[in-house]
Amino acid sequence: MADVVEGVQRAPGESGSSRRSGDVGLDAADDPLRVLRLSQQNQQPVNTEPQRAHIPAWLGASPLGRIQTTNEMEMQLAALEASLARTPLPMDSERPRTYLPKIPCPCASYYPQVSAQNVDTLEYYLRLSPETLFFIFYYMEGTRAQLLAAKALKKLSWRFHTKYLTWFQRHEEPKQITDDFEQGTYVYFDYEKWSQRKKESFTFEYRYLEDKDFE
Repeated sequence: MADVVEGVQRAPGESGSSRRSGDVGLDAADDPLRVLRLSQQNQQPVNTEPQRAHIPAWLGASPLGRIQTTNEMEMQLAALEASLARTPLPMDSERPRTYLPKIPCPCASYYPQVSAQNVDTLEYYLRLSPETLFFIFYYMEGTRAQLLAAKALKKLSWRFHTKYLTWFQRHEEPKQITDDFEQGTYVYFDYEKWSQRKKESFTFEYRYLEDKDFE
């Protein structure tokens, strides 16, 4: 009975020793491939993208380790982190430009279609009131009208103070005149209150006098 079972399991003419030797040879050849496949399946993907490191602010002051900090130091470090995250942009320091349309708006036929003649001359600006000249000077910055208004104000004995950004005019002859300054009573234009005011015993230093010719 044992011979019959062994004959069914083993082909005729094939010995048991050769079968076992063949099985051993196949197993020996399959083991490296199976180990390689298993290692590839178990291997995790490697992240090759650069990682962003966050270096605390206190590490720059104490690279050997964090020192004992106080509440005031913690608040200062937090303020530094917040200011770094909200740094101003270059465009924040630029002065906003006013829009000047290239195409004029259509108007009624009875309205003047062209500007009056000689409105861009100094003679025309000299006929305007000082308040109008001040308005043109402060509210039409960077234009030819501002330049002409400044020329007209200088013709009317007004002097521009570069420190206070205000126009001054002598109310009377100065009580003291030196090479560096003059002192006396002056009339100045207050652009915040939009009125002329008088200032007594005012020292006008010549280094703050705008003496350009505006040509």
